[in-house]
Amino acid sequence: MTDPLSRMLARSPHVLADGATGTALMNMGLGQEPAELWNLTRPAEVARHYRAAVDAGSDLFLTNSFAANASRMRLPGLADQVTDLNRQAAAIAREVADAAGRPVIVAGSMGPIGEFMAPMGSLTHARAVEMFHQQAEALREGGADILWVETLASLEELRAAAEAARRVGMAWCGSLSFDTAGRTMMGVTPSQLAAAVETLPNPPVAYGANCGIGASDLLRTVAGFVASGNERPIIAKGNAGVPHLLHGDIHYDGTPELMADYACLARDMGVQVIGGCCGTMPAHLCAMREALETRPRGPRPTLDQITAQLGAFASARH
Repeated sequence: MTDPLSRMLARSPHVLADGATGTALMNMGLGQEPAELWNLTRPAEVARHYRAAVDAGSDLFLTNSFAANASRMRLPGLADQVTDLNRQAAAIAREVADAAGRPVIVAGSMGPIGEFMAPMGSLTHARAVEMFHQQAEALREGGADILWVETLASLEELRAAAEAARRVGMAWCGSLSFDTAGRTMMGVTPSQLAAAVETLPNPPVAYGANCGIGASDLLRTVAGFVASGNERPIIAKGNAGVPHLLHGDIHYDGTPELMADYACLARDMGVQVIGGCCGTMPAHLCAMREALETRPRGPRPTLDQITAQLGAFASARH
């Protein structure tokens, strides 16, 4: 157990991850510019966002580098700043984590490249590895503890990210977004992901699902991971409801109380890394932390119990 997440999981039955980076920065005034540009232009606000997650009880938080790859930074004219954007995202995070007064893990965030992988598209495995490797190297240089690959839709892209992590010698975590009737946009099922991570030369420390549609649907995906028999630690980072625009700010309708219920249901299903995605703010994280620490563990919930507490599934599974 050479990586900090494995060591933390050995000491604790669950780890609380963070919430939404994009939602938080938009509520701080982020406009049309890429969120990652703030690492260079408004580092104090990025640090404030990181500290809010730590102060809310997160044991792990993601760097502001989700879209900072050469492909997605090309359109806004920032492709030549990819290394600086990622390195600075991690450096700001490292300073915040080191000042926390307790162990806090800096997870270097890498999202989808934004192109279709071959043969459906023109993105080759080699080029995908190259772009992920550029990000990973800069995140490592900035002080990230692990790499965190999330919101992917294809196993091919996940394999490219895994190869990049192997090249920089870093432990990593990976999650897909299951937002299309229980599958990813590219048709991957939870059981297929659970099987695929075990075929990698460097399997992730933990794997799972993030974003998607809502908390109920995400836990239905988790049920698929559990049923697969894979005993690798599971990640669950569900959205805090549905977005609405209120007084110029983006708000999600998932209450802190709902996310507290979601966190405990995830824990009772066997999830070890629990966090939130879009719309999950510090108030949600505080409620999740308190619930995880004060509510007794219960039996594994059924799908009916999940929908009774969190609401109906958004779509039928195919």
